[in-house]
Amino acid sequence: MATPASTDRRHQRRQETIEQVLDVAVDVMADQGVAGLTLGEVARRMGIRPPSLYVYVDSKKALYDALFERGWRALLARMRAAEEEADGSDPVATLFNHGAAFVRWAVEHPAYAPLMFWRPVPGFVPSATAYAPAIEVAGMAQELLSWLCDRGVLPADVDLDLAFRTYTAVLGGVIAQQLSNAPNEPYETGRFTSAMPELTAMWLAHHGSPGNHHAPG
Repeated sequence: MATPASTDRRHQRRQETIEQVLDVAVDVMADQGVAGLTLGEVARRMGIRPPSLYVYVDSKKALYDALFERGWRALLARMRAAEEEADGSDPVATLFNHGAAFVRWAVEHPAYAPLMFWRPVPGFVPSATAYAPAIEVAGMAQELLSWLCDRGVLPADVDLDLAFRTYTAVLGGVIAQQLSNAPNEPYETGRFTSAMPELTAMWLAHHGSPGNHHAPG
C-alpha cells in the first residue's frame, strides 16, 4: 500500500519530469521556431520514445498550452517584481520602467514570445487556465494607466481603453520589430528596443497631460 510520503515523491518526480519536458520543448522552439516543435524531437532530445511523452502531456496542443501558461506566468512574475521595485514617487518613470520591463523580458525570451504574442500555430487556442496570467498582466497595465490618470499624468477625460490599446500596440510593435529584424541585439542597444524611451514619450505626448511626455532622468 502506498504511503503518503511515497505518493508525494511520485508526484514530485512527475512534476520534475514535466518541467524537463517543457525545458526541452523551449530549446526546440529556440532552435526550430514555435511551429517546428514536435513531440518526436522533444522525446529524441530526452532520450525516450515518443509514446512515453503521453504520460506527461496529452497532445502537442497540450504541450503548447503548458508552454503558453509557463511563459505568461514568468512574465507576470517579472511585472510584479517591477511593480514592487517602483516607489511611486515619479509616475512618469514608473510608466517608462513598466514598458521597459515588459519588452525586455519578451526579447530576452524569444522562444516563448511568438507563442505568447502572435498566433504561429494554426488551430491552437490557449485554455482559460493558460490564458489567466496573460489577463492578469493586462490588468496590471490597465491599473497603471488608471493610476497615472489619478496622478495627473493622464488627463481626467482620457479614454483609458484607447490609451491601453495604443500602449500595448507600442510595446508589441517594439517586440515584433526587434525579434523579427534584430533578434541577437541586446535590449539596451537593440535597433528597436533602444527607441523605447522615445516611443513611450510619443505615446505620452498624445495621451498625456501637457508637460508629462519627456523621458525621466
